[in-house]
Amino acid sequence: MKSKLLKLLLLAVVIAAFFIAKSYGLTDYLTLDYLKSNLVSFKEYANNNLVLTMAIFLGVYVLATALSLPGATIFTLAGGAIFGFTKGLIVVSFASTIGATLAFLMARFFLRDYVQSKFGDKLKNFNEGVKRDGAFYLLTLRLIPIFPFFLINMAMGLTPIRTVTYFFVSQVGMLPGTAAYVYAGLSLSKIDSLSGIVSPQMLTAFAALGLVPLISKFTISFIRKRKVYKGFKKPKSFEYNLVAIGAGSAGLVTTYIGAAVKAKVALIEKHKMGGDCLNTGCVPSKAIIKSASIVHNVKKANEYGLKNINTEFEFSEVMDRVQNVIKKIEPHDSIERYEGLGVNCITGEAKIISPWEVEVNGKIITTKNIVIATGASPFVPPIKGIETTNILTSENLWDIRELPKKFIVLGAGPIGMEMAQAFSRLGSEVTVIERGDSIMSKEDEDASSVVLERLRTEGVKILLKTEAREFKGNTLVCGTDDGDIELDFDQVLVAVGRKANTKGFGLEDIGVKLRDNGTIITDVYLRSNLPNVFACGDVAGNFQLTHTAAHEAWYASVNALFGRFKKFKRDYSAIPWATYTSPEVATVGRNEKALKDEGVEYEVYKYEIDDLDRAIADSTDYGFAKVLLKPGTDKILGATIVSSNASDLLIEFTSAMKNGFGLEAILGTIHPYPTMSEANKYLAGVWKNKTKPEKLLKYVEKLHKWERS
Repeated sequence: MKSKLLKLLLLAVVIAAFFIAKSYGLTDYLTLDYLKSNLVSFKEYANNNLVLTMAIFLGVYVLATALSLPGATIFTLAGGAIFGFTKGLIVVSFASTIGATLAFLMARFFLRDYVQSKFGDKLKNFNEGVKRDGAFYLLTLRLIPIFPFFLINMAMGLTPIRTVTYFFVSQVGMLPGTAAYVYAGLSLSKIDSLSGIVSPQMLTAFAALGLVPLISKFTISFIRKRKVYKGFKKPKSFEYNLVAIGAGSAGLVTTYIGAAVKAKVALIEKHKMGGDCLNTGCVPSKAIIKSASIVHNVKKANEYGLKNINTEFEFSEVMDRVQNVIKKIEPHDSIERYEGLGVNCITGEAKIISPWEVEVNGKIITTKNIVIATGASPFVPPIKGIETTNILTSENLWDIRELPKKFIVLGAGPIGMEMAQAFSRLGSEVTVIERGDSIMSKEDEDASSVVLERLRTEGVKILLKTEAREFKGNTLVCGTDDGDIELDFDQVLVAVGRKANTKGFGLEDIGVKLRDNGTIITDVYLRSNLPNVFACGDVAGNFQLTHTAAHEAWYASVNALFGRFKKFKRDYSAIPWATYTSPEVATVGRNEKALKDEGVEYEVYKYEIDDLDRAIADSTDYGFAKVLLKPGTDKILGATIVSSNASDLLIEFTSAMKNGFGLEAILGTIHPYPTMSEANKYLAGVWKNKTKPEKLLKYVEKLHKWERS
C-alpha cells in the first residue's frame, strides 16, 4: 500500500513538473532561434561564471531529459556553442546519460511491475535475451542517433537490464552522436535548421557504426565456434543431414521429423527399437498395473454388491501378458515402419569420433548434425553387499516368472510406488524403504499423502526416514531413527532414480560437457557446447518423461536442420506428468512446492472428489483437483489432480496453459454428466464462488428486493 502511494505521489510530481514546463512556455526556450539570438550573452556569462554556468546547464539538461521534454538536440548544440568542443562534450555527455538513466528508472519504477505481471509469460524469452545480450542491443540503438532516445529510455526501463549496465553502455553508445552535435554547435551561426545538422552520409556512418556491436558479437561467436572445433577436421561433404543415436522416444521423433521434412537421416540403436519406455518402462509397467487392478477389484467385489466372485491366476501368465502387450505395440516403433518413413535404421553400437563423424559396425558415416538420445538407466546405489545380491531394476523386473512372497522396494518415487501397489495387489508382501520423510517427493504433500494412505490401507508397508545400509544374503539391514532393523526378502526392486547414458560412445573424446549428475549440458535450443551436437530426452536431464523426450525432439531436430535460418527455444511452460498408482496423481506446470521455491505468489483452489457423482457411483470417491492461479486472475500456473483417471483429466488444464485460456473458459465449457471430467468444471466453480464480487452482489440483492416491492 505504501509503495502504491509513493508511486502515485511521485507520478503526480512528474506530471506537475511536465505541465508547469508546458504551461509557462519553458519549452519555448528550447528552440534554435532562441539559442542563436541569445548566444552572445550566454557565452559572455559563461566566460565570467564557467563552473556555475556548467552546473546550471547540466541540471537543466538532466531535468529536461528525465522528463522527456523536447529540446535535447538544442541543449547539445548549446553545449558546443557555449563551452567549446571539449568542455561541451564532457558536460553534455554526462548530462544526457544521467538524464536518460533517470528516465529509465522512472519507467522501471512506475511501469515495469505492471507490464511484467501483465505480460510476463509473453516477455519471458525477451527478458532472457536482454539478460544475456541486452548490452549489445542497447549499444547498437545508442550508436544510431535516429532512434528516439526517450523511447529507448522507457522501453529499456521495463526490461531486467541492470541500471549500472544501462548507464555505462548509454554513456559509451551516445558519445559519437553527442560529439557530432557538439561539434556542429561550434558553427551555430551557420545552422538554419536542425535537419541540416547531420548529413545523410553521416547518418549512414552512424548506422554502420551501430552494426559494430552485432558484428563484434558475430565475430566472437565465430571465434568461439572455431575454438570449440579445434583439433577436428570437418568433412568437405556429408552423407547425412542428421544422425540420431538411440531409438527411444527422443531418437524416434527426431528422425521422424527429419525424414518428414525430406532430410537424409539415420537412427542408430544397439539394442531394441522403442527404448526403455516400450521395452522396460511405461508399457510393461502399465500392463502389470492393469492386471493387478483387476485382481484388486475382484477382491473387493462385495463393495459393488457382488458375491462369490473369485479369481485364480498364474503369475507367469501375467508376465506373459506383459510381453504380449510389448509385442503388440512393437510395430509402432519398428525398423520396418521407420525405414518406410524414410529413416535409415542402423543396428549397432555408435562411436562418435568427431562432431561430424560416427562409427558404427566398422563403418564411418558423416553427418552435418548429431542428436544424442541415448536415454538413461536405473541408478544402483553403493549399498554394502549389493554387488553380490540378485537385485531387480526396471530393466530385468520383467524377466521374473515367480511372484515374490516378500518383496522389498527401494525408493518411493513414481516407479517404486507403482510397482509396490501392483505387486501387493497380486499377492506379494510389499515393504517400501524410503530415506526421505515423504513418498513421491516431487509432488505436493497433500497429493502424496492421499497415495500414502491408500497404499497403507491396501497393506503396503511403507517405511519413511529409513535407509538401506547392507545386504546380508536375503536380508536387508536398514537404519532408522530408532536403530537398525532387518528385513527378509525374496526379491528386491531398486527404484531410487536413473542416470543418464553418456559413457562409452565417444562424448568424452569430443569434449561434450556434462553436468555434475552426468547429464549433457544444453542451451535453450538443446545444443551442447558443440553447436552441431544436440541432446534431448533423459540424457539431457531436464525431465525424465517419455512425452517430454518427444517434445524436446521436435526442437532438437528442427534447430539442427534449420537453425541457421531460425532457431526455436524449447518450451517447458506446460509440462504434464503422472504417477499411475490408484489413485493416480497428475500434475501440470508448477505445483506449490515449485512456486514456493521460486518465490512466486499464487492463489490455490481445491475441489474434493468425494463430492463428485461419478466418483461416488464408481466407489472411487477420494482425492481432489487443485489449481494454482496468478493472484487476482484465472490464469493457471499449475494444476494437480489426485483421482481415478487423473492423467486423462489433466489434459484440460494442460491445454488451458498451453493455449492461454483460464478457469472462466473451463467453467463455461459443457462437460458430460456423469463423468470424472466434471471435477475440472466444479473446481472452476469453486474459484468463481470464492472470487465473486460481494459488494456488487449486495447492491444486486437490494435491486431484487426493490423489484419485489
